[in-house]
Amino acid sequence: MKALLIVDVQNDFCPGGALAAPGGDKVVPVINRLMEHFDIIVASRDWHPKESIHFKKWPVHCVENSHGAAFHPDLNTKNIQQVFLKGTGNRDDGYSAFEATNLNLEEYLKQRNIVDLYIVGLATEYCVKESALDAVRNGLHTFVIKEAIQGVHQHEGDEEKALKEMELNGVELLEHYPA
Repeated sequence: MKALLIVDVQNDFCPGGALAAPGGDKVVPVINRLMEHFDIIVASRDWHPKESIHFKKWPVHCVENSHGAAFHPDLNTKNIQQVFLKGTGNRDDGYSAFEATNLNLEEYLKQRNIVDLYIVGLATEYCVKESALDAVRNGLHTFVIKEAIQGVHQHEGDEEKALKEMELNGVELLEHYPA
């Protein structure tokens, strides 16, 4: 069985947001198109409290129940079976979807006999990378679809380093989904 994991396609990570990935909104139509190829579709969301140590490192973003924390308005959310909330405490955590606090993503996928996990979303260097690395650690055959991810580009070369690190750790990088 295979599943699609949509990582953090939220307003604050798209143009105009507090911590925008340049062109982050460009992944939305690609992700919407990919959804038709998967029976199991899950998503993660940053869901930070108003006060968090996390904001000593990052601009305030994706505060729980805020417009910035909402999914991008063009993302087809009706096909998402479960949302995993991360970064919900007063810690610098919540990069990986596997750190969700409302549900256990690893258990959710195992209960549905998921073997192959395809990852898309924002941002390549942080939450996409950490989710992909944790997926591999959890024994999943892990793919990242490059046409459906975007980096935040905080530091030059970070996105390329993240892709290389994922690849070196067993993540298969695909330019496009093999439909």
